[in-house]
Amino acid sequence: MAITLYDLAGADPARRFSPYCWRIRLALAHKGLDVDARPWRFTDKQAIAFSGQGLVPVIVDGERVVHDSWTIARYLEATYPGRPSLFGDAVAPIRFLTSWTDRVLQPAIGRLIIADLPAVIDEADRAYFRDSREKRFGMTLEAVSADREQRLPAFRQSLEPLRAVLADGPWLGGSAANYADYAVFGAFQWARCASPFRLLDGDDPILAWHKRVRGLFGGLADTVPAFD
Repeated sequence: MAITLYDLAGADPARRFSPYCWRIRLALAHKGLDVDARPWRFTDKQAIAFSGQGLVPVIVDGERVVHDSWTIARYLEATYPGRPSLFGDAVAPIRFLTSWTDRVLQPAIGRLIIADLPAVIDEADRAYFRDSREKRFGMTLEAVSADREQRLPAFRQSLEPLRAVLADGPWLGGSAANYADYAVFGAFQWARCASPFRLLDGDDPILAWHKRVRGLFGGLADTVPAFD
């Protein structure tokens, strides 16, 4: 039986842009598990009310309901130990990289692309999205991203630690891709699917790595609507 994943979608149901849901899409593929990825939108809270909260990703695996991307990843690792490991012997370093992505990388990306998101999300979600995010930032979405061209060089410079890791091999996870790659990838895939703003130079090794991750599992992350 396939695992059901509630996965954030835009106006086009094929446009899946949640960074957290991308982590789990790739984690499920890494484990070789069948998935029914159901499109979900911001205001469709009732569809996942059974999970006891209002955010995705949410998975349903038989009678088990699990939410929160890190909790889901740990659940998959514990429940399916005979399948390829998401963490290997590096749970703590991967947890650090995931936390850095949550607290540093994604907020930095968000401030660069946030004004572009209303154009790709479902019409029924736009008022909710704008109101909730503008309350969070204390300003309009357009004001948040107004000086993004000026801030872009500093953002790119902040990614040097990722480039240093990739200088030693093709994957953040070591000799093969693992959840370290999927966590960081989700942040850049969010931007790729939601905004035409170019975060990376064409010769950036992070972009080359991102393309490698997109090619995994039969090009799972390369076949969705995106701004390429």
